[in-house]
This record gives sequence, structure tokens and C-alpha cells, in this order.
Amino acid sequence: MASQDQASLSGFYSWTDTLEGVYYGPGSTKTALPKLLHTLGIKKALVVTGKSLHDKARSTEIVKEIEGILKEHNAYGATFYDIGQHSPIAGIRAGLEFFTQLGCDGIVAVGGGSPVDASKAILYFQQKETGGQTLPQIAIPTTLSAAEYSIGAGYTDDEGNKVAVSSQSLAPAGIILDAELTLATPDRLWLASSKSKVEHMHKGCLTTHVESLYRPLIPLPVKVLCYAALADLFTYLPKSKANPQAVDVRQKLQLASWMSLWPTKREGYSALGLSHALGHKLGAKYDIPHGITSCLTLAPTVALQTKIASQDHKELLAKTLFYLQQPSTGSVEGDILKLSSLIHRLVSDLGLQSNLAQYNVPHADLHKIAGGALGSQDDPNLPQVVEMLKNLY
Repeated sequence: MASQDQASLSGFYSWTDTLEGVYYGPGSTKTALPKLLHTLGIKKALVVTGKSLHDKARSTEIVKEIEGILKEHNAYGATFYDIGQHSPIAGIRAGLEFFTQLGCDGIVAVGGGSPVDASKAILYFQQKETGGQTLPQIAIPTTLSAAEYSIGAGYTDDEGNKVAVSSQSLAPAGIILDAELTLATPDRLWLASSKSKVEHMHKGCLTTHVESLYRPLIPLPVKVLCYAALADLFTYLPKSKANPQAVDVRQKLQLASWMSLWPTKREGYSALGLSHALGHKLGAKYDIPHGITSCLTLAPTVALQTKIASQDHKELLAKTLFYLQQPSTGSVEGDILKLSSLIHRLVSDLGLQSNLAQYNVPHADLHKIAGGALGSQDDPNLPQVVEMLKNLY
């Protein structure tokens, strides 16, 4: 078997098919949104946002600002805000009907991962109904979920299961990272949304960062970006908790989120990391916010890699300590356990601790949850994952 160094010397990289531009900076929405409307040829946009962002006074100002820019450029269709946590299919169906009735030709998604993913799903089903090209989305995130960089749309089906559709044409065509628009995001949501990045290091911010280190088909330069993103998250999340109004810190966190899920077109399917997959199984079914599922599962999942990961993947995880400017323990397994401990401490310092008992997850469901995340009830790692979940009560 080739070593990790040898394996990293060959590969493939391409950006997502749809992406026309990422604009970033405090206050950038005012100039970036008109540019993207022009570039994408959007004449009538549906603003898609979540219930919480639409209903809260300060958050409503953000939506009104977006609406005002669209109206100023004669590109406003309407605003749809019936999108709940984990993007329930009922809201997606209603959004699609609204989009079609109005004759819109694009979406401006404002908020966290749920509005962004719901918008992808709306556009996916719209294309299936009408044929032709998938219409464009402009994403303006107000959390650190990083959903705006992926081609997948996760949502909750009628049975309460988290499912997804995926297509190269679904990745947003324009992205605006404006930290000023994140100030109204509740602190717990803002901080927790970053936790999905450490494990993927390629989808979700803290979980995404770590998982991308050993996720298949992720090219080496993107993994290096993930290391840098992880270091920034460890640096700036505590600073953001200490001073929630520091726009410069929030902007740096948005950039770290971008680096954690750098827009990448892969040559084949690349499975989600275990922590993220567990988040999908736990979140929608038991009404646990996605960021909180990552806070629950990430540290123990990283520790579990000492037992179930390949040597190459272990070495990639262990290398993280160098980027966090932490001394090595002297062994690969020891370094992974130290990384797990650092993640656990960060979650604790941010005040994001929780357990499965708080969300009334039945012990009897653990085998089903673990098997669903692993992809099979026959997976040889099932007993170890079940045991890990038992320790989360």
C-alpha cells in the first residue's frame, strides 16, 4: 500500500460547476448582490429564509435589507420563510409552489444551512418538473454551517428521516460572506454551527474540517486549507464568544468556514464522515440542531479513529496538532486522543455541552442510529459506534 505522502502526489481538482463568485467582507452585500444578479441574469428572485430569521425583530432587518436591494434593482419577487430546522419537506413543497406561481428565475437564500439546503431542494425539484437547466441560487449565510459550498441538499422527509438530493448544478452560483449580517444570529447557534467542521474538514465547519482530512477524493491542497481553517476556528471561536459584536472576528470565522469546505468537484462519490453521518441520523429524528449533534459526536468520533481508521487516516488526523501549535505526544494514536481532548475542551469552553438524554433519544434506537450512519447493520464497527453513543448520555 502506498504511503500517505505517495498517495498525495497524484489526484484531481476542479471547482464546482456553478460557482461564479464569492464576495466577502463586512457590509459587502450592498455591492455584491447587485453584481451577482447581473452576472447570473436573475430578474425575479425569491428570498428564502427561516422562520426565526424572519420573525425576530433584529433579524427581520436583515431580510428587509436584502429585499430592499432586490427592489432597487427590480429583481424582487417575494419572500418565503416557512423553512424550519432540518428543512422539512413540507416547507420545500410549499416553497416550490410559491416559486412557480410567482414565475421566479432564481433564489436568494438568507440564513443558516436549512434555508440554503431547502433552496437547493426547491431548485432541484423545480428542474425535475420543468426540465432544462437548474436555476441559480445566491447564498448569504448567517451561520457557519458551510452548506453554501456543497452540491447536496439535505432535508427531512415525511417520515422524519434526514435524506438528500445531490447534483453538480445545485451548488450556489454566488456566495456573499458579510459578517455584519451575522450579528443577529443567536450566540449558541453561531458557535455551534461551526462544530460540524472538524471531522469532514469538508462539510459542516469544525466537523467538516476534521472529516475532510481523511475523506476520500479530497486533494492535498484542500486538506491544507482544512488544517488552516481548523487552527482559525480554535483561535477565533473563543474570541467570538467573549466578544459577540466583534465583526472582524466573525468575518475571520466565515472565511475559516469557507476554507473548511472549499468548493470542490470530485470525480466520484465521497462518503460523509462518521460524525456528520451520525448528525444526520440524530438531528431530524430527535429534533437536535445540527451544530449540537456535532458538539455531541465529534470528539468521541475522533477518539474512535484510533481503533477503526487506516494508518494513513490516523496520520492525517495526528498532523493536526502541528497546525494547532500543540506538542506531539510521541505517538500517532496519542496525538489523535489529544486532538479529541482539545475538541472536547473547546466545546466545553464555548458552553455547548449536551447529551442524548436531554433530547430523549431512546437507548433502544442506538443500534439503528449507528447502523444508519455506517450504512449497514452488518458493519464490523457497529458495536464500537453503539458503545460510543451509549457514553453520550
